[in-house]
Amino acid sequence: MKFSRQTTLRAQASVAGVGVHSGLPVTLTLGPAPVDAGFIFVRTGLEGSDREVQATAEQVIATDFATVLGDRNGPLVSTAEHVLAALRGMGVDNATIEIDGPEVPIMDGSAAAFIAAIDQAGIVTQPAQRRFIQVLKPISVKIGDSFGEIRPHTNGFRIEVEIDFTNPVIGQQAYAFDLNPEGFRREVGRARTFGLMCDVARLWSAGYALGASFDNTVVFDDERLLNTEGLRYADECARHKVLDVIGDLSLAGLPLLGAYRSVRGGHKLNHAVLTALLADRTAWRVVEGEAARRTTRAVGEVGRGIVGGRVAAAFGPDVS
Repeated sequence: MKFSRQTTLRAQASVAGVGVHSGLPVTLTLGPAPVDAGFIFVRTGLEGSDREVQATAEQVIATDFATVLGDRNGPLVSTAEHVLAALRGMGVDNATIEIDGPEVPIMDGSAAAFIAAIDQAGIVTQPAQRRFIQVLKPISVKIGDSFGEIRPHTNGFRIEVEIDFTNPVIGQQAYAFDLNPEGFRREVGRARTFGLMCDVARLWSAGYALGASFDNTVVFDDERLLNTEGLRYADECARHKVLDVIGDLSLAGLPLLGAYRSVRGGHKLNHAVLTALLADRTAWRVVEGEAARRTTRAVGEVGRGIVGGRVAAAFGPDVS
């Protein structure tokens, strides 16, 4: 993680695909933004004028199957977490995200296409110091069997994820990661979303996962992985959870200096911990780059696949 100057994109770059839940075609364009702008979604293709929404925790209106951002008039963009993870993971501070449909395209189920778009656009330094939210004391949240905690950490932003599935192919996995762009590109950015075949009919009947396929989702039944090309990592499911954490916690509005631990978590838990942190003004402070300077490198712990003991649908609320 670099601690000096803010960054934005040099130019625009676009990707096109379908929404994993809506199944609708959509084009997304990443572009530059001014100093201190953060991440701004611009929803086009609406009747009347375009609408904008700031990618912050206050604009989250749903977390059941994905992170949904909106305003007083309703939802504007769904499944925002993967493109936000790519921007934060690659060290971009300020960007516009123009989208002509209701949902960010799922692409291959990971952040790889968004990383490629960032590479195409290029990253440039801006004339302002990078600012961070530094965690000063532990904040924890428990929701059922899920537990999340964010705590002080002296060396950048660390994510520790544990998952636990009754599905014997997924089982228990753990993965820890210290965020920096090269580590994100290599170790986390290509990890795909995952689901259980037994949940597909239920999700379709509820109007979800209409765009899901073997091209964008890692799918398991009770005995095996169904994707013919196999996994990208032995612990790809846990790594994808880390990807989701990076995207969901980017909604702090600034990069975090702290360590986040998630046990059997998902979007709802990530959002709950972040909002609890931001609500306690004694738990954090804003610091500028020079005051926060540390050196970090990515540290990945090999996941472990052990048969779990708790029920959790991979595509279900708070889990996918």
